[in-house]
Amino acid sequence: MTLSGAGHIASLWLRELSGTAVIDALIGAVYLITGIGLFGQSRFTLFMAMVLPATGIYYVLRYFPGGVPIYELRIATDTIVILCSAVTLWQVRRDPSR
Repeated sequence: MTLSGAGHIASLWLRELSGTAVIDALIGAVYLITGIGLFGQSRFTLFMAMVLPATGIYYVLRYFPGGVPIYELRIATDTIVILCSAVTLWQVRRDPSR
């Protein structure tokens, strides 16, 4: 999630600066902060690591045209983050020592 957030922010240098690019950079900043929080594996951060990418997927599907490879890569990355966070959250919840 940290790399995805850094990629969102770095995309400002690769495309025209518009409102959409700024929104993507803001989403990337939130991803970056959440990714840093994942190093501690808190339950709240794991939950947010599932909710925020799901919101990002909705945003991409709603406002961007289909068939663009960069958006498909973004959806795939967000899906992987959601699945990894769900598995880790499940493991943390089942282990009472954490």
